[in-house]
Amino acid sequence: MKKKKHEGVYFFWSTSIIICMLVCVFVLGFTSCKKGTQTPDVSETPTETAEVSQSAEPSETDTPQSSETPGVIPSPTQGAEALLNETEDMGQAYVDKFVFLGDSTTYGLGYYDIVPDSQVWTPASGTLTLSLWSTATIVYPEDGSEIPIKDAALKKQPEYMLITLGVNGVSFMDEEYFITEYTNLVLAIKEASPNTKIILNSIYPVSASYPVSNGITNEKIDAANVWIERIANSTGIKYLDSESVLKGSDGYLPESYNNGDGLHLNADSFALVMKYLRTHGY
Repeated sequence: MKKKKHEGVYFFWSTSIIICMLVCVFVLGFTSCKKGTQTPDVSETPTETAEVSQSAEPSETDTPQSSETPGVIPSPTQGAEALLNETEDMGQAYVDKFVFLGDSTTYGLGYYDIVPDSQVWTPASGTLTLSLWSTATIVYPEDGSEIPIKDAALKKQPEYMLITLGVNGVSFMDEEYFITEYTNLVLAIKEASPNTKIILNSIYPVSASYPVSNGITNEKIDAANVWIERIANSTGIKYLDSESVLKGSDGYLPESYNNGDGLHLNADSFALVMKYLRTHGY
């Protein structure tokens, strides 16, 4: 009897212990699963995470100090500071201080003896195309050698320079192309001869007889002259609006002002330009 009672007590405690173990295993497993799926509170986000988010925002040292893009000039300043206004007549002594750089419309200055050949810088061909300025050479009057424009400016260090350029370029160059090339030319001359007072001259108008099929029109010239004045403003130099004394009431170069081809000036027209230069001094 005592043996059966003892075996019953043993069975009871053994069963209880097993049940308790199973309950513990179940509770531990459930708690582990619940912890693994818990979403952290935003307010408990680690400080390191917050610092990473802040570092993603640009600081003052990361922000570029200038918005200017190399090769592209900034917008023109207000007030047309570059435009040369009317002054007293500066006289021939003023003109004698100039070097005249440009295309075939500049070549005529020497051809008609408006100024000495020693003051005229053009290629041997007599014309300079804006898009080719960086590879072109000019006849350096001092020794007759053909050298790059920048080298000539470096050697001569002229007091004044009048650049008349772009009439050929308007036939195929868009605004960005035109402005970029012209700006780079100005900057190259300024680097080579920083004390030279540079004036950008307007492109001269063409006559009504000039063939439109050549791609050079007064509409394109007028647009390019606006670009040239912008370049002068942005590079800190001057702009000469000499076309204003060459346009007739119809907006064209009068037939009596050209040399017969509708594009190039004759001696009398160059004389008007030189008078305008003298009475709109730097």
